[in-house]
Amino acid sequence: MKDLYTFDYSVEEALKTYNLVKAAYKNLFDELKIPYLVAAADSGNMGGSLSHEFHFPSSKGEDTVISCSNCDHVYNDELADGKAHNIEEAQNAGAGQVSGFDTGATSTGDSPTVSVDLWIAISRDRKTLLRGWYPKFTMREANQEPVEREVNSHAVKSIATAAGVDIDLSVENPLEQWVSQVESDKGSGISGSSERPQVLDLYDAQARVYKRPPLSDLLEKVNRTADEIDYSMLDRFPGTNQALNLVKVQDGDKCTKCAKGSLKTHTAVELGHTFHLGTRYSEVLQASVMVDRSLSGGSQSKDQLVPLQMGCHGIGVSRMISAVADSLADSKGLNWPRAMAPYEVVVVPGKGLETEAEKVYDSLVSNHTSSIDAILDDRDKPMGWKLGDADLIGYPVIVVVGKGWKKAQTLEVQCRRLDNLREDVPLDQLPSFVQSLLERL
Repeated sequence: MKDLYTFDYSVEEALKTYNLVKAAYKNLFDELKIPYLVAAADSGNMGGSLSHEFHFPSSKGEDTVISCSNCDHVYNDELADGKAHNIEEAQNAGAGQVSGFDTGATSTGDSPTVSVDLWIAISRDRKTLLRGWYPKFTMREANQEPVEREVNSHAVKSIATAAGVDIDLSVENPLEQWVSQVESDKGSGISGSSERPQVLDLYDAQARVYKRPPLSDLLEKVNRTADEIDYSMLDRFPGTNQALNLVKVQDGDKCTKCAKGSLKTHTAVELGHTFHLGTRYSEVLQASVMVDRSLSGGSQSKDQLVPLQMGCHGIGVSRMISAVADSLADSKGLNWPRAMAPYEVVVVPGKGLETEAEKVYDSLVSNHTSSIDAILDDRDKPMGWKLGDADLIGYPVIVVVGKGWKKAQTLEVQCRRLDNLREDVPLDQLPSFVQSLLERL
């Protein structure tokens, strides 16, 4: 892991530093010539008000990153806050209802709901059962097949936290756990208002409910009356007038930022992260600095002691190496970009051409107009063996001293990453030709 910690005397300077580091990271990943995404991210346990992740799209990744086809909106799925941004109010079209739910007549924007389903979780103290009613299937267009939806646990957790409920997403059987806790409390004689079992229902904007869903099924399980259970419902994010969004983004959904582009989900590996931490740690550690009043533009009458504004940044070097190898490798072996290759060029001589190969090698490394990092494979092995190893190791450019040299004093230059290029080049043109290839890698 490559770590970097930064310290500034003001928020403005800290954000300048943050953007400089972010730009440096982008330059690094640009140089690697691999696809990557810069996503707004949740600061998590690190804290702070601003963070970005650098992701490499890969089926082996553990993160889900969402990007827009039209604007620069790219973010980690973990940022889902449970708010239905830019989504219009679901409208009641007057269809029949089952257990108080509209089963096919609601629509939010251009996504009519086909069916509604239930998702359940429980609080860590096992006293609150959380039920999320969400659109199981929606339709983007009238003639398209319904899209199956899944609950976004990050969104639900954000809503529950705002409502004062600490849910435990690791529980596989939340309903059974809640019933067991209710029965245990009843057997222990616990009946205080603060200890009463609770049920919290969340209603996605696309799964409108017109009357309170019945608790009869729950009451039968715990042998309680409705008056013995604290019931509450939310169809707005606590403290706001925004409707709720409980479901994950699917490919093709409209962007909530520009409302024009379509969203795409990427399974990705995180390669780097930047955090603006502010004063979260410096205030606790009493890490302060005396700021000269002249630096404040005259707004201060005297020097002032202020807590340091901190930044925390890092790149997972080992992850980066494996991500690049996974992205660029083919059936022949590794295929390193120029910036990561052990050598830029390998010179491979045929049998009896070792002396000529040394001259070729010297012409590459001693060229005054360009600096080429080359290696000569002078092992006592057949040429086929050496070429196989060269592909396996993944040198960007291979220079073969073989039949072409014997016939016309030319060298075969190979570059797999440039459409498996193979070209015969005279020795006097070799350095400039190889350099032109490296500049494209």
